[in-house]
Amino acid sequence: MPKITTEIQTFHLRHTFRISRGAADTVQTVLVRVEHDGITGLGEAAPIRRYGEDVETTARVLAQAEDLLPEDLFDLQTLDDNLGRRWNHRYQAARAALEMAVLDWVGKKLRTPLYRLWGLSADRTPKTSFTIGIDEPEVVLQKLKEAAPYPILKVKLGTKDDYKLFELIRKNTDKPIRVDANEGWNREEALEKINWLATQDVEFVEQPLPASDTDGMWWLKERVKLPLVADESVHTSADIPRMLGAFDGINIKLMKCGGLREALAMIYTARSCGLKVMLGCMVESSLGITAAAHLAPLADYADLDSHLLITDDPFVGMQLDTDGRILLPSEPGIGVRLRNQA
Repeated sequence: MPKITTEIQTFHLRHTFRISRGAADTVQTVLVRVEHDGITGLGEAAPIRRYGEDVETTARVLAQAEDLLPEDLFDLQTLDDNLGRRWNHRYQAARAALEMAVLDWVGKKLRTPLYRLWGLSADRTPKTSFTIGIDEPEVVLQKLKEAAPYPILKVKLGTKDDYKLFELIRKNTDKPIRVDANEGWNREEALEKINWLATQDVEFVEQPLPASDTDGMWWLKERVKLPLVADESVHTSADIPRMLGAFDGINIKLMKCGGLREALAMIYTARSCGLKVMLGCMVESSLGITAAAHLAPLADYADLDSHLLITDDPFVGMQLDTDGRILLPSEPGIGVRLRNQA
C-alpha cells in the first residue's frame, strides 16, 4: 500500500511580505511524500489563516490520510471520493498537496511531465508577474531593482498610502503593472482608486472589495474603467457562475481550490463563461509553483513568483527565460529536484 510522510518547512523571505491583511518575514508549508512501488511523489501545502487553515492542522490531517489513498494510485476518482467523504470542503491546501503528490507519482511512473499528460504545449506559457508588496519607500525602490529581470509587476495596494506608493513605483518604472488590493477597499474608495489607476497604465485590478460584498462587486463593475479579476471571491468552479457579471477574470490558486484537477475544471468553466484566467499562488516553494505552472499553457496571465521571494527554497523546478516567460521542466511528474542534487 502507498505510504505518506509529512514535514513542516520554514522559509525565510527576502523582505517582509505585506498585503492589506498583514505582514510576514517567514512562511511555513507542509511537504508531503507519497511512496509506492519504489517511486516517491512530492506535494506541498501552503495553508493560510484567511481560509481558516494552518500548518499544524494541515500536517496532522495529511499524516492521517494514508487510508484515503487508493491501492491503485492511478485511480484518482476514488481518491476524490475518499477525500470528499472525510474532509468535505475543508483542508483545501492539504487536498491540493496530497493530489499533487499522487500526480507527481503518476507522472514519474509513466516517465512523463504532467503538462504532457494533459496534452498541453510547453511553448504556450505566459510571462509571470513579479510581486511588489506594501512597504516603506526605500524598500519599495530596492524591490524594484530586484524586479529588473521581470517584465510585468504586480503591486499590492489596500492602505491609506496607496496613491503615494503607486506614484513612487510608476515614477521609477514604465513596465506594465497589475494591482491587487486583497479585499482592502470599500466601494467608494475602490471606484475612485480604480478609475485613477486606469490613467496609470494598469492592466487590471484584482479583488478590490471584500469577498463578502458580492453586491458591491456588481455595483463596482458597472462603474470602473479597468478589468476586475476575482481572487478571494472565487474558490472553485462552483463559485464561477454565481459571480458572472461581477468580474472579467479569475485568479486560480491550487491552495484555494483544492488541487490541480479542480484548477483544470475552473479553467474550462471560466472559458465557457467568457472569463480570463490567471494562475496565482500563495507563498510557496518551487514545488508548489512548478505544479501550478504545468497548467500555464491554458492561462492568459501568470503570477507564479513566490519562490523568487524566499531565500532558502530547497527545490529547483520551473524556470523563467530572459523575458520572464515560464519554462516548464522536462523531467517526469512535476519535475522538481532538491537544490543540492540539481
